[in-house]
Amino acid sequence: MTDVISPEALERALRKIGEERYHNLHPFHKMLHGGRMNFGQVQAWALNRYVYQAAIPRKDAALMARLEDRALRREWIHRIHDHDGIAADSGGIERWLKLTDGLKLDRAYVISQEGALPATKFAVEAYVRFVYERPTLEAIASSLTELFAPAIHAERIAGMLEHYDFISDELVAYFRKRLDQAPRDCRFALAYVQEHARTPEQQAAVLAALRFKTDVLWAQLDALYFAYVEPGFIPPGAFRPAPK
Repeated sequence: MTDVISPEALERALRKIGEERYHNLHPFHKMLHGGRMNFGQVQAWALNRYVYQAAIPRKDAALMARLEDRALRREWIHRIHDHDGIAADSGGIERWLKLTDGLKLDRAYVISQEGALPATKFAVEAYVRFVYERPTLEAIASSLTELFAPAIHAERIAGMLEHYDFISDELVAYFRKRLDQAPRDCRFALAYVQEHARTPEQQAAVLAALRFKTDVLWAQLDALYFAYVEPGFIPPGAFRPAPK
């Protein structure tokens, strides 16, 4: 980029990244939402995705530790509360564990992350490290996959309830909650990025940050597909579904 683009053009460029690179396009997700997975494959997805869910508060805490702007910290902290829980709200991580409970996965085993794929762990930690190390503007921009999240959550709720008799409305509570939380979060993050990305270099950096985040999400599904779909190479120590 050699010229500054308008805030509106920047938003269009960010949304275009989602249209081209968001993980709803991945073959694994198409199989998951289309009812073409068996029970063990859904278990593997939920167990591995827990690694990402559990890391979100750490990622946000890593960002907040560097923020000197009190107002920005006050705005950002609810993201930690959303996932860890506060007061009567048990939080998103607990809702995800209700999903893995319903999929007959031992809760202690899920929390230990012992059965997660190595590539899942590497991808998630790369995201936490990115947010910790990169400038605040880029760290906030990396969260903008939330622009695209409501659509995938709605698709997931409908698809999983329609196609899997082992999925109940209670088990998709995490996704229903995110239908409200994600739009709220991305409105703030998008406004922040539009206001603070003032040079061509900064605008290029926020676009790169969002591409990086889509890569993190895509890499996790690549690993799941390779291990549990085709060719089916499950690494040593990783979760192995019970024989059919």
